[in-house]
Order: sequence, then C-alpha cells, then structure tokens
Amino acid sequence: MIRLVSLFAVLSALGTLPAAADPCGDLAGRVAAATKAEIGERIEDFVRFKAGTAMTLSLSCGGTGPSSVGAQYLGETLPADYDNLFGKAGQTVTGVAADTLVDAARKARAEAATKRHSTIPTGGVVVTCSFTKSEKGSLTMCAAIEKADRS
Repeated sequence: MIRLVSLFAVLSALGTLPAAADPCGDLAGRVAAATKAEIGERIEDFVRFKAGTAMTLSLSCGGTGPSSVGAQYLGETLPADYDNLFGKAGQTVTGVAADTLVDAARKARAEAATKRHSTIPTGGVVVTCSFTKSEKGSLTMCAAIEKADRS
C-alpha cells in the first residue's frame, strides 16, 4: 500500500497521470478536423463552430445519450459547400454516411420551405431542417440527431 501511494505521488509530481477524459472535446476535435470549421463557444456538452462567413455548426454532446450536430446558414441562397459541411459533420457524429445525411437534408429542406420544419428518419438517425425569415434575413438550419443512447 505504501508503495502504491509513493508511486502515485511520483507520477503526480512528474505530471504523467492520465488526463481526465473529455469525450465532447474529442468529438469536437474530430468535427473540426473533418469540416475545417473553427471551434468557438464551448461549454461542457455544447460546442459552436465558425464555418465561413455566414455558416455555423453546433454540436450537442450526449455523453451516453444521443448526440446531434447542426449546420446553420443566415442568407437567402445556401452556399455550395453547405451540404458537404453538413454531411461531413453529421457522419463524424453519427457514423451515418455523409451522402445519406445530405439526401435526407435536401428532402427535409424542400419540405421545410413550405411547412417551416421537416423531419426525415434515415440510417438510424433523424435529420431535421427548418427555414425561417425575419428582419435579419433567411435562416436555414439542419441537424442530424442520434435516435438512441449509447449506454
């Protein structure tokens, strides 16, 4: 027992103890690497990314529960890279193929243009999109949401 305490004291002094796990930070790092988006605001289970001038990503980490990632764009016409960004982020978080997520998002956006909001189940996740107009302009948001927890 004394040896174990001594070993712990030595490792602590040398700074070689394992770092505390940060699953949300790890996931955020993978999303940033896959999308080339910059990590911005960060709280324990939420991360916002900057992805170009008018696009953002948001990551909600579920721990053992479902996680989700969304792409937001403020403007009239979606930029050409919106679908690619959403697909890469969604695949990183959910494991569902990017093209599957993009197809579902396109369907959901088309429905959201007339209904304001639409949800399409696909590949074990839910893709939901909404479209709103305000004095600030048009806002398009799509998210890939895991349906089951990982406990």
